[in-house]
Amino acid sequence: MADESNDLDAIFEALANKHRRAIVYAVGLQPHSITQLADMRDLSLPAIHKHIKILESAGLVVRRKMGRTNFLTLDPRSLQVLEDWLQQYHTYWGSAQATLQNYAHYLEEKR
Repeated sequence: MADESNDLDAIFEALANKHRRAIVYAVGLQPHSITQLADMRDLSLPAIHKHIKILESAGLVVRRKMGRTNFLTLDPRSLQVLEDWLQQYHTYWGSAQATLQNYAHYLEEKR
């Protein structure tokens, strides 16, 4: 569980930045070179490398070298960790009435 918690911390930290979310979205659609990503986001190469390093550390993207060009793709395994974490709250999503009932039930169990 500690590893999963650390993974989630890294994922949420990585996704807290709009440029990194845009990179994840782009490479989720198709592989992109680092230069393509920098051009799309109007960022310098040093800035895009910083963002990519954070995304790689979180396990969100994978770098593959083809010739002299590095391409990034989305690693869906990291998103599975995120989805699993979100899924535990699925039962609480719904109407405000259902949420209030769940909370009342929770308070009763705490007593």
